[in-house]
Amino acid sequence: MNLQTYQIQRVITEQELADALSVRRIVFIEEQEVPEELEIDEHDTLDGGTIHFVAYRDGKPVGASRIRTYAPGVGKIERVAVAKTERGTGLGRQIMLEMEQLSKQHGYDSLKLNAQTQAQRFYEKLGYEPFGDLFDDAGIEHIAMVKSIRE
Repeated sequence: MNLQTYQIQRVITEQELADALSVRRIVFIEEQEVPEELEIDEHDTLDGGTIHFVAYRDGKPVGASRIRTYAPGVGKIERVAVAKTERGTGLGRQIMLEMEQLSKQHGYDSLKLNAQTQAQRFYEKLGYEPFGDLFDDAGIEHIAMVKSIRE
């Protein structure tokens, strides 16, 4: 496993948001053929209370994700995307750990996400547990998952 050096940061500028959205566009819209109107939504702004993340390698955006409040004390992780060139490097795990850290600071007790079933094992290794039935989102099979992050 080649350990790349990534810079994972909370999005604070319009350029960083554009960088995060560019990664999501490639992964979800181009590779997975998710309709753009389902992928880019009202939560994709800097001022809407959603916390966006972008990961860079050598100044190039290669990862993205976002988290928003789902219910009191519950954060919802969404749109975790890693560029094809970086898959298998540990970047996805690094992004998740970064989001969990920030979620604790924001007072979330637990995190929820809807995982594509092909990514379920990835999230299970990070301590997320599936619940409920499989469901279709944008033509892709998903399972809801949850993890407690209380200290």
